[in-house]
Formats: sequence, structure tokens, C-alpha cells
Amino acid sequence: MLDPQTSEGEPMSNGAVTRRRRSRAAILAAAERVFLKHGFLSASMDEVAEQAGMSKQTVYAHFGSKEALFRAVVVAMTGGAAEALGEEAEEPLDDRPVAAFLMDAALDQLAVVLTPRLMQLRRMVIGEVDRFPDLGRALFENGPAKSIARLSRAFAHYRENGQLRLTDPTEAATYFNWLLMGAPTSAAMLLGDAALPGREARHRHAEESVRIFLCAYGMQHVGNGGRKE
Repeated sequence: MLDPQTSEGEPMSNGAVTRRRRSRAAILAAAERVFLKHGFLSASMDEVAEQAGMSKQTVYAHFGSKEALFRAVVVAMTGGAAEALGEEAEEPLDDRPVAAFLMDAALDQLAVVLTPRLMQLRRMVIGEVDRFPDLGRALFENGPAKSIARLSRAFAHYRENGQLRLTDPTEAATYFNWLLMGAPTSAAMLLGDAALPGREARHRHAEESVRIFLCAYGMQHVGNGGRKE
């Protein structure tokens, strides 16, 4: 990645780079609040600048347009969720039994995704998908797609060590992801924050999702009717 430069093309000093990054972070944080509160059309760049504690000219100097700032907010929020789940890097797989891995992964994913902030983001992006179709793709690629890729790597590992019976790790990962996330996400999207499950409800749902998945793919079962081998 190239070093940041001044408008004259000269490399920026370390102090200037740090100030620029801090300003950008402050603008993104302010814009997130404004966009989530008002939506894209009603959001004001004046309000973003006021909440960021800087001039509107500075906001435009960083992002160029309201559309560019909106895109940057969505990408930052979805990327932050992926980072919180450890999906930005391939973590080493350990010797945990597959049931323990699945429970840990399920609880982490439910806790990170099922928050008012990310549900607001999903509603906002869906509402603007005709205007910004690329943002729907960004939300998917930084959300479900990365979760499925992480699970797929783990499922290939557990197939190799004899704990899972499956042909296609990605297909199995897709089934588990939506078995886990489908119902609670849909409820929160349609019914609002009051439908977000609490800690105990998330734990029960994770346990049942893991149980159902292992009935289909665990080595102690076969696919037809869940009969033990």
C-alpha cells in the first residue's frame, strides 16, 4: 500500500498520517450514528461534520461525497464484525471435539451479529439495495460468506480427523450457518430489537443447532433417519 501523500504529491509525515487516520475514524464513527439514525436519504453531511467536531469541508476532503461516506461506513461496520469473529485470518485449528468447536463458534457468532447496531445496518442496506447494490454484496461478503468460509475450513479438518461425515465442507458450512442464523436474524429484522434473543436464549438455540447438525453430519449417525451406526 502506498504511503499517504499531501495534495502536492509529497509523502506525509508520521504525525500527519496519524492525524489523518484519527480524523477519518472520527468521521466514520459520527457518520455511522447519523446514517443509522436517519437512513441515507435523510442523513445530513452537516450533522456528520458537527458530530465529528470538524468542518464539512474536512469531511468532504476525506470522503468526497455522501455516497462515498455511506459506502465507507457499511464496509467498516461489516469488516469490524468479521474481525470480531476472527474471520480476517485463518486461525489454527486445535484438538477440541467438533461439538465443542461448534458451540463456541455458534455462541460467538450469535453474540456478535445479533446486536441492535448490526440489525440496523442490515435494514439500512436492504432499504438502499437498489441505489447501492454493491453494498448488499459487501454485507454478504463480510458477513455470511466469511462465516461460511471459516466453518468450511474447520469442517474439512474435522472430516480428516474422523469426526464429521460429509462430502462438501462448504455445503455443510452453509447449512450450519443458516440453521444457526436464519430464524433469529429474520425475527430481529422484521420485529425489531425486542426480538433479539438474550444470553440464555442464544445458548439454547446454539445447542439445538449443533445437535441437529451433528445428527446429520456427525460420525455417530448416518444421514437417513439419524440412526446410529
